[in-house]
Amino acid sequence: MRDPEPSPSLAERRLTTRETAELLGVKPETVYAYVSRGQLSSHRVPGGRGSTFDTAEVTALARRNKRESAGSQHTGGELSVRTRVTLIEADRYYFRGIDATELALRHSYEEVAEWLWTGRMEPGVEFRAPAASVAVARRAVDALPEHTGPTDRLRVAAIAAAAADPLRFDLSEDAVLGTARTLIPTLVAALPPARRGHRDTGPLARRLWARLTGRDADAVSLRVLDTALALLVDHDLAASTLAVRVAASARAHAYAAVSAGLGVLEGPLHGAAGGLAHRTLLDQGDAAPVIAEALRAGRRVPGLGHRLYTGEDPRARVLFSLLEEVPDAAPALAAARDIVATAARHTPLHANVDLALAVFTASSGMPATASETIFAVARTAGWIAHALEEYQERPLRMRPSGHYVGPRPPQPLP
Repeated sequence: MRDPEPSPSLAERRLTTRETAELLGVKPETVYAYVSRGQLSSHRVPGGRGSTFDTAEVTALARRNKRESAGSQHTGGELSVRTRVTLIEADRYYFRGIDATELALRHSYEEVAEWLWTGRMEPGVEFRAPAASVAVARRAVDALPEHTGPTDRLRVAAIAAAAADPLRFDLSEDAVLGTARTLIPTLVAALPPARRGHRDTGPLARRLWARLTGRDADAVSLRVLDTALALLVDHDLAASTLAVRVAASARAHAYAAVSAGLGVLEGPLHGAAGGLAHRTLLDQGDAAPVIAEALRAGRRVPGLGHRLYTGEDPRARVLFSLLEEVPDAAPALAAARDIVATAARHTPLHANVDLALAVFTASSGMPATASETIFAVARTAGWIAHALEEYQERPLRMRPSGHYVGPRPPQPLP
């Protein structure tokens, strides 16, 4: 089907509301909705009652809407959105066409984040936070109750950092990238350190380590943490990433978009899943009863299975390989292998990244919530990448129509 084209007579003059609606294939009310969103400009005819519209502007919008309907559609009952960030296929995943596991093994988290944002590799890049932003975020986080979870702390830190940034509504690419490079280290710096006397120096992974455990950082464990951050930086349109794109579609600033992602991340089926696997490893004696009980109750076995991979999660495979070099990880690795082997006798599920993170956090003296913190800090970079994409799209396109199934009107007043 060809793109909609106005007739020669229409191209020579401005369009009426009715003609604009016909060319766009919408109702007249929708035309005025486009005007209110800034997608169309209208002019009232002097002495007339209706508005008129520029023919070229309407035609361009019609073409853009057609492209959007081809790129954002429901396939098999699921929303599909064009993206150049991450591809997942055949039990592997890629960042801008490059194998993500290879990137994570060869580059730091900050370098992988830059690649995701710009398509350029910046060797040796480190993210640093402005002192003023850190001070505001720390004061806000310190005011929270002691039992506050990590995602709540990060969300409060993001909101505080936003309040301290008067230029946060600048959605240009350079401005959003500047926000990203300072927001991520601000989130880390705002978290309370696990022990006193820590100095915020070195790569981001070292600074984050000091927020997760009181143990001294060794080179092997820091490499595992940095690799985990790089592996988790993005994973296509996960639930939290979709929330970020919805916020960005409404032109929320980058801090607000990240806050939307953090809100979704707290669910037990997303960012908190690693904590459940951590507790399973610590509580486990014999794996068989634990797995049997979960299967009997129809619950997921923590750390097993992933809807996008038929085999082992490639992120788990990389982390398990690195954890072999961590001496303190041996007991947790053995427990994880027991869970996987026992489950294999009952269900075709493989280890996922949550189980690998659980082995790392449990063997590093970290709390069960540590994997949630790692996940959130890592994924912030991916959220920014998706927000950057969405800012280039038509505003408010992430607005599905409701399928009403309630009682048909008119109904009597209650």
